[in-house]
Amino acid sequence: MVRPFQAIFLGTLLFAVGHVAPALGGDDRWADFRFLIGSWVGEGPPAQGSGSFSLEPDLENKILVRRNAAYLPAAKSRPAARHEDLMVIYPDQAAKGFRAVYFDNEGHVIEYSVTSLPADKGLVFVSAAAPSTPRFRLTYIKTEGDKVAIEFEIAPPGQPERFKRYLAGTARRKQPVH
Repeated sequence: MVRPFQAIFLGTLLFAVGHVAPALGGDDRWADFRFLIGSWVGEGPPAQGSGSFSLEPDLENKILVRRNAAYLPAAKSRPAARHEDLMVIYPDQAAKGFRAVYFDNEGHVIEYSVTSLPADKGLVFVSAAAPSTPRFRLTYIKTEGDKVAIEFEIAPPGQPERFKRYLAGTARRKQPVH
């Protein structure tokens, strides 16, 4: 016989499990993104800058939200700078795929289509080609352990396939604090 306290506890536990599992990427629609869900910190020499990002489900697991912050130390030719951006990833029912919209503290807005690399190797975000604007490509590639390689490329206006690396680096998953 289940006592009222046990029923409340069991109900609370099942409710929590039902809400925590999707928050960890348990929803099949986010299967290709699961490797990237969590908190990450950039790797590299501090003199080149530092950064971190997170990718988390939001709005009852209907979207993913990436928040990114990067800090660049002062150099001879420029002052120290802080870059922040936010990206919202969502299912595109019409295209049967995913899209993303990016905003940053410099006023940029970029709309991306999102594709998975073969064999679950990573994700590629690509903006649409337009004759008078640059085209952008952001790639996340799974590497060993809890690491990911990141590359951001830009193609000049009128040359939508001539991507050139603008930034590249690696990040490692932050370990949860117990």
